[in-house]
Amino acid sequence: MEKLKLNETPIRTARNFNINNIKLENIDIPEHVSEFNNIKITKNVQEITTNNYDLTYGVGDVLIDQIKNNSNKNLKIVIDKKENEDILIEFNFDEDNRNLIDNIEIIANKGTSATIIIKYKSKAFLNCYHNGIIKTKAYQNSKIKIVLVNLLSTISNNFVSIENELEENSKVNYTIVDFGGKNSITNYYSNLVGDYSENTVNTIYLGKENQLFDLNYITELRGKSSNVNMEIQGALKEHAVKHFKGTIDFKKGSKKAKGNENEFCMLLSDKAKSLGLPMLLCSEEDVEGNHASSAGKIGEKELFYIMSRGFELKEAMKLLVRAKFNKILENIDNEELKNEILYEINNRLD
Repeated sequence: MEKLKLNETPIRTARNFNINNIKLENIDIPEHVSEFNNIKITKNVQEITTNNYDLTYGVGDVLIDQIKNNSNKNLKIVIDKKENEDILIEFNFDEDNRNLIDNIEIIANKGTSATIIIKYKSKAFLNCYHNGIIKTKAYQNSKIKIVLVNLLSTISNNFVSIENELEENSKVNYTIVDFGGKNSITNYYSNLVGDYSENTVNTIYLGKENQLFDLNYITELRGKSSNVNMEIQGALKEHAVKHFKGTIDFKKGSKKAKGNENEFCMLLSDKAKSLGLPMLLCSEEDVEGNHASSAGKIGEKELFYIMSRGFELKEAMKLLVRAKFNKILENIDNEELKNEILYEINNRLD
């Protein structure tokens, strides 16, 4: 198959940065997929025939068209209660369920609240394919927490397109755990149209072997006093590669809006590679924007201090990575899930 060109930045930068998009070769995109049956769903999740809607961005037209025309799991979640609801969707990949093309729509009605966990998991040596959309509409005064967990194998392909629309005084809080996939490509877009709307994105990624992560996070602020905050923490070992593209765009009408993005990558190997492109765009006055992206090795002083307490090098590195990730993991209230993620961190750092 010809090269897939995915995850275009909203504004192009100089070509020598090599970050405007990602080009992938030899990606086996399944043309025909059978039904995906190994799924655990709790209450208030509807299985429907199709979810057809256009995305503002998405990872790329080829993959978005595949979901529109050939999805094998379409789900719709409608939040109606003001008391917080806990909703779980768990996709377990196995020998009979290797390919998932899913389309998830979340509608949070006025004044409602929910916590939604969406998890993708496979066995360590299973070659899987995942291509999905998660689209959320948050109506006035709604509060939604979404926890997205990718625990696929390191030989899988993972493509995710996320889109949010936030009305007045609504809050959408995303916590993303991105560990799996030989190629893990994420496009995250939020449109803050309502005054006083808030969007928070907390992400951890962990790469090893030859994994590639391409994270394209785009937020557009249109409402007065709207607010976005992006905190991304990652670690790479061996030959893993990460591209982070974070764009905060203050549109006309977003007076008093605030936007912050911070991304830091811990390099656990001399051969790991991290590229970062934080961007601030502005067409409005009286706004506040801050951005930072950096990478660095674990400090020798920190390692020496921990090892002087009797820890071996590998265990000392694990402790430092977990310390960096803990602040974001605190956003996950489900203790069982949190412990599972901590186990995966230890396992993938061995």
